[in-house]
Amino acid sequence: MKISEVCRYCGGVVRAVPAERVYGEATKRLGLQNEVIYQCQNCNARVGCHKGTRRPLGSVANEILRLKRMETHQVFDSFRKRQGMTRTGAYKWLAEKMQLPVKRTHIGGFEMDECQAVIDLCREEENK
Repeated sequence: MKISEVCRYCGGVVRAVPAERVYGEATKRLGLQNEVIYQCQNCNARVGCHKGTRRPLGSVANEILRLKRMETHQVFDSFRKRQGMTRTGAYKWLAEKMQLPVKRTHIGGFEMDECQAVIDLCREEENK
């Protein structure tokens, strides 16, 4: 996934910055030394990268969307573990349910409505 150099929220400049610039003293505790984050220099929208790379984990998100994605990951990961699914198997299941290609099915790239759809699907499946 390519990151735009222009922030979709405010039009500011998005740059790759050291994780330490975002997390300060917590960088070491979080295990993010030498890691990179794409961050809007104006509004702080951001996305992390796969460990040891500059490959983004998803799309740049503001704080509200980042929190929704975290909630979605918590629900989805708990669901897949209770169902005995592997991570890969769970994403294949999710892609089918959301009628998306597997390559497009990543919570880090989802918007608010897609995140809520994941949460709803997991809860519906467990209530069957």
